[in-house]
Amino acid sequence: MARITLRQLLDHAAERGYGVPAFNINNMEQVIAIMEAAASCDAPVILQASRGARSYAGDRMLAKMIEAAEAEHPQIPICLHQDHGNDEATCLSAIQHGFTSVMMDGSLMADARTPADYDYNVAITARVTDMAHRVGVSVEGELGVLGSLETGTGAAEDGHGAEGTLSHDQLLTDPDQAVAFVRATKVDALAVAMGTSHGAYKFSRKPDGAILAMHVIRAINERMPELHLVMHGSSSVPQDLQEAFNRHGGEMPQTWGVPVEEILLGIRHGVRKVNIDTDCRLAMAAAIRKVATGNRAEFDPRQFMKPAIAALRDLCRSRFQAFGTAGQASRIKPQPLAAMARQYASGALDPVIDVGRAA
Repeated sequence: MARITLRQLLDHAAERGYGVPAFNINNMEQVIAIMEAAASCDAPVILQASRGARSYAGDRMLAKMIEAAEAEHPQIPICLHQDHGNDEATCLSAIQHGFTSVMMDGSLMADARTPADYDYNVAITARVTDMAHRVGVSVEGELGVLGSLETGTGAAEDGHGAEGTLSHDQLLTDPDQAVAFVRATKVDALAVAMGTSHGAYKFSRKPDGAILAMHVIRAINERMPELHLVMHGSSSVPQDLQEAFNRHGGEMPQTWGVPVEEILLGIRHGVRKVNIDTDCRLAMAAAIRKVATGNRAEFDPRQFMKPAIAALRDLCRSRFQAFGTAGQASRIKPQPLAAMARQYASGALDPVIDVGRAA
């Protein structure tokens, strides 16, 4: 099956009322696990690579791994997504290497550390959207800065994240400003700030409305019900994985992520893409630690990676099933980039903004 754009996949998800987990990849084992999970439950896939992942594995290696995944699982639509692009060059180089979707994160300056102002975000995101749409590639934008409402700070991971103290306004996307942003940039999907952050240490207690602002999702969905929303930093950091990691020599302090039930609430209010990275790392790391402590004489990397692949496969399958993604792959007929480009050029894919429904 052909590679698919984010826009087409999320349009299908919206039509059928499900969400799609977006799993970050860095190596072959992660790709194998995610694709096996998808194949086992007939789920479409979003594989996303950060700038850090592209630096670690190399663009050629990543591109060839995705080609291999397509050949091994031709029945599964695959969206290859650039996560947190920091400028036009990053997004353009991703497109040149076969990415069918790019994120232009203009909430931060090109250094991926300094919060940007609204005008900068609009200008650079609009430029990337115009460039990408000309060749049929989808664009995700971001409004608001990812960070903790508990501490008022950002959280960096994989070379990306705001530094220092952030204001309450920066940490929460303004729903009315979101309307203006989408109208000005014509993005296909919008990542919003609502208290989540990168990494494992999102919350010091089980999150409630004071630190996980799901009302932002609802308010934006009321204003733009056709818009595809994205939840970043949405690993759940399950207690059983924390315990398994620590039981085999790890030292992870007690922490809480985004509960699956909150993600499902988001899906009911327009969330179509859910970014998951920490859970994947934790599942694999716990399995590797188990081998390392259980058989101290083991030195064959394959004996560490086989159980790690199995652990990640199980995690991904559970997310596909929970979000309603399972069973959807065979219902999708991917369109080529040229067909998507024609639709963008005609205005057929311009965002629908129904501000009449605003509260």
